[in-house]
Amino acid sequence: MSRNAPAPAPAPTPASTGPTTVPRAAGPRMTRRQKLVLALLLGSQFMIAVDFSILNVALPVVGEGLGFSLAHLQWIATSFALAAAGFTLLFGRVADLVGRKNLFIGGMAVLGLSSALGGLATSPEVLLTARVLQGLATAAVTPAGLALLTTAFREGPLRERALGLNGALMSAGFTAGAILGGLLTDLLSWRWAFFINVPVAALVVILAPSVIADSRPERRPRLDVPGAVTVTGGLLLLVLGLTQAGETGWTAPTTLVSLAAGAALLIAFVRIERRATAPLVPMHILKRRSVVWGNAAGLIAFVTETSLVFLLTLYLQEVLGYSALATGLAFGVLGIGTVVGGMLGGRAVGRFGNRRAIVLGGVVQAGATLSLVALGTSGSWIWLLLAATFVGGVGNMLMIVGFMVTATSGLPDEEQGRATGLATMTQQVGITLGIPVMSAIVTARTGAATGPEAVLSGVSTAILVNSALVLAGALLAGHFLAGRNRTAAAEG
Repeated sequence: MSRNAPAPAPAPTPASTGPTTVPRAAGPRMTRRQKLVLALLLGSQFMIAVDFSILNVALPVVGEGLGFSLAHLQWIATSFALAAAGFTLLFGRVADLVGRKNLFIGGMAVLGLSSALGGLATSPEVLLTARVLQGLATAAVTPAGLALLTTAFREGPLRERALGLNGALMSAGFTAGAILGGLLTDLLSWRWAFFINVPVAALVVILAPSVIADSRPERRPRLDVPGAVTVTGGLLLLVLGLTQAGETGWTAPTTLVSLAAGAALLIAFVRIERRATAPLVPMHILKRRSVVWGNAAGLIAFVTETSLVFLLTLYLQEVLGYSALATGLAFGVLGIGTVVGGMLGGRAVGRFGNRRAIVLGGVVQAGATLSLVALGTSGSWIWLLLAATFVGGVGNMLMIVGFMVTATSGLPDEEQGRATGLATMTQQVGITLGIPVMSAIVTARTGAATGPEAVLSGVSTAILVNSALVLAGALLAGHFLAGRNRTAAAEG
């Protein structure tokens, strides 16, 4: 029994003559300290999620204000994504070395300072430096914060509830970022998309030392330098190649060289880890079906939903003629759906199990996404978009909560840093991977054609692929996780 669970209530005595009421079994409750820890960690993760999207609708304004050329404008987002995705796994291990609490607080301090630098930037070079530092801070804070969350709550209903809320706020943060970015840019200045982080980061840095208990292995591990170099370099080149694919095409030399070099480094990383005495990611973790297929489901969930936002942005602005602010507001319904899905996610995992929650969420998301193929050029189709994104957001969050619980379950606290580092890397690579893949599909479908009808044709094709991808991913993960459950039952 969890140490957080209350003692069972006494049963009614047989001698009782009046009507008796059998008390319901109460689930474990969070302590006051756990609630404070949860609020602080969720607040920081929400802010980080907002950072991923807050500048997207403001990129043209930022470029005009600082003198970015149109060709280089995408580097405002790419520089952040490269640092965030490339260094996540490394920082997940560093957290085990220096302490997750220390890395979390240090990362939040860097995030606040780099946000101030970005808000004060007067040249493209300064802004890009700030974005790289923001990405590095995100790579440090996200796995450290997630490891602190999983170690603060023992495996079971409380952890499932905490991870559900975490997933809901992370997804809601992406949507809130788009809305907030449009509001701040229109009402104040794009610089406030940076400045808004500063007071939040300062508050977390002030409160965290007294609220969060540190979590680290009993024995201080050594850092696997060759593994760290190869996996970081491989991820950086992989993300760079994917970004170049969306910009210049999949057959461009820079795309092919980056992807090939990234793949070679990641293969070298696996070989190094098999022989290392203190591996960055032990092979016994990578051999666990829960880790492999849990992360596979998470990758699909993030690839499909974040890229769907990109596709629907094209539809709303290029086909229906919506402004950036109106587009952001339209995605508010998606944000509500993800919050609802996050609140239901922990309960769904507790009632149906990790595997069924992933499959159920994937089927719901795939069905809702498929309905969007019917979108037309009339403004009345906005109602289908709003309904489908709400339902799809609920399904996506069920899948994400199932992924987070699956990928971090069955592992001791001393390996939570590695597990959450992998899960966070999966999340950030998925966010980065989806848009260039779907953009390439739209471009291949439309070719040189322009106009609302051409854009709609490309978007509809990409939406169909998106729906098929999430359905296939959920069913495959469910199948192989079922095999894991059968193996565990046979061994038991």
